[in-house]
Amino acid sequence: MRTLLFLLTAIAVIGSGFWAYRENYATQAQLDRVAGLQRQIGAARERLAVLEAEWAYLNRPDRLRDLAELNFDRLGLMPLRAEQFSDPRELRRVAPAMLDQIDITDSIEVSSAGANQP
Repeated sequence: MRTLLFLLTAIAVIGSGFWAYRENYATQAQLDRVAGLQRQIGAARERLAVLEAEWAYLNRPDRLRDLAELNFDRLGLMPLRAEQFSDPRELRRVAPAMLDQIDITDSIEVSSAGANQP
């Protein structure tokens, strides 16, 4: 009986050691995966910061004003003025239930004939 108890205890110790060994390697693999994902997230955030800086640079009011003036004949864009912008507090909110009540009867003709011309 004592031998059987020692044998079962030895098997339990070997089994728990094997289980701990496998769990350790599985944990290490997941930690490596998490570190890789964190590196990817960091790189994506850096790319996003660069893109946001480029977007802000390209949307400078003086640059947009110059482009509107330069391409007035082709695009018909009017120069930017401060009066064209509204204070967000002045805007009225439309309730979602009211959107169903809005009747759009006039169609808008969209043409892309001049879109590909330089």
